[in-house]
Formats: sequence, C-alpha cells, structure tokens
Amino acid sequence: MLISVAFFREIEMKSGAMNRFRLTGRTAVITGGSRGLGRAMAQGLAEAGANLILIGREADALETARRELEALGVWVGAVPGDVSTPAGAEQACAAVLNLGREIDVLINNVGGRRVDVAVEDTPLEQWQQLFDLNLTSALVCCQRLCKGMLDRGRGSVVNVTSIAGPIAIKGIRGRHYETAKAALGALTKSLAADWAPRGVRVNAIAPGVFLTAPNRKWFAEKSDFQAAFVSHIPMARMGEPDELAPAAVFLASDASSYMTGATLVIDGGYTLW
Repeated sequence: MLISVAFFREIEMKSGAMNRFRLTGRTAVITGGSRGLGRAMAQGLAEAGANLILIGREADALETARRELEALGVWVGAVPGDVSTPAGAEQACAAVLNLGREIDVLINNVGGRRVDVAVEDTPLEQWQQLFDLNLTSALVCCQRLCKGMLDRGRGSVVNVTSIAGPIAIKGIRGRHYETAKAALGALTKSLAADWAPRGVRVNAIAPGVFLTAPNRKWFAEKSDFQAAFVSHIPMARMGEPDELAPAAVFLASDASSYMTGATLVIDGGYTLW
C-alpha cells in the first residue's frame, strides 16, 4: 500500500514541535477577554483548541465574544465581573470556580492607564485604585485561580505587563501605570521562582501600543502624539491586536515548557532606541 507524503507530514505534526502549541482539552481564563487585546488572545487560544472562560465588565460584549468563539468549536464560559477592585476580583474568581472546570491557563490581561494626571497631582485614593486595576487584580486572580494548578503540578500563567514597566513613556503622564506594571513584572518573576518546583510556569507579555478600539479613539484625538510615538518605533507602525495572540499561545502551551519568569516584549522595536 502506498503511503503519501501528506500522511507522514500529518504524523509529524501530531508528534513534532508544532503539536506543542496545541491547547486541546485545556481551559484558559482570560480577564478582560471580551474586547481588545484580551479578545485577540482569546481568539488565538481558541484556534489552538483551548476552552475558554472570559471575564468582562460589559455583558453585551461578553456575550458577543462567547458566541463568536464558540463557533470555533470550543467550550466558552462567560463571567460578568469587574476585577479592577480586590472585591470585584474575588467575586469574579468565585464565579469562575463555580463553573467546576479545571483551570490550566490564566491570562491576567486587565489593566490600563485610564488617567493622564501628573504624579504630584494624583490623589492617593486614585493612585491606589489604579494600582488595584494594574497589579492587585492579577495578584487576586493568581491567589484564587492557581491553587488547582499547584495541586495538580501543572499550569501556565501569563501576566500582561507593558513596555512602560522598565521605562517611562515619553510625552505622557499618569506614572501610576509605569509603577504598577513594573511591580507586575516583579510579581511575575517572584511567582515564577516560587512555583517552578511545583510545576506552574509564570511568564509575561509586555506589549507596546496596539490599535485597540480605545487606543484608536485616543490617538484620533491626539494626532500629534500619535505621529511622535510612531516616529519612535523602528517598524514605523503600531501593532494590531491579532499580532499579540501567537505570543499568548506560545506562553500558554507546552511550546514554552522550559520557560518561566520571562517577559516577551512585543513593541515593533520601540524599546530598542
């Protein structure tokens, strides 16, 4: 019987390097998973075969994302919730756990600058609220959702930090963001060190500026700043959300099985200068 080359290639795909990117049968939780970068990463994970649990604030966007992603042939759960506060994060995590599914991947995506206020003019209460958004939310989700991973000795956490962690972005204020994202990078390394012997990997993605809907709106209002920002990017453009998804799949999957405590910088070269 003749066996085609395609047959051998199929076997190679099932047993070789590319198969390590597959997430079939695993469940991933994504905070802020219904829109923007979270939605793009959800798409990538679903295409790799992962079942999903999306956490989002807006019920309509959450339901739309759930329907669209289920069409890819995976199971998708939707959890309405606002993880920007410790109490909200606790409630959302409790709702996730009530779904009764083993969690294999956690992507802490929620965050944002939100206010462009100089440090000296930032009320302490607002500073704390923004720290909760960009740092405490990830901590609470790790505390609540990773215990099962640690018990089973297997799992992957991906924290979405920012290129604004190690540097201060020129021409913009709101340094709560840089400070909290730097702390999230430190939390990533600390958890990676603590959890590596227990089989759970913790890595981070540090995006530059991507053209999400809020950023498109913001740059439309500040065209001069957009031009100045793009002029600093060696690739001479900002990123599209779907360009972040492959990195999330890589870190979530066995393709990165010997990688923990690392940060992938995806910024078109912004931080090269």
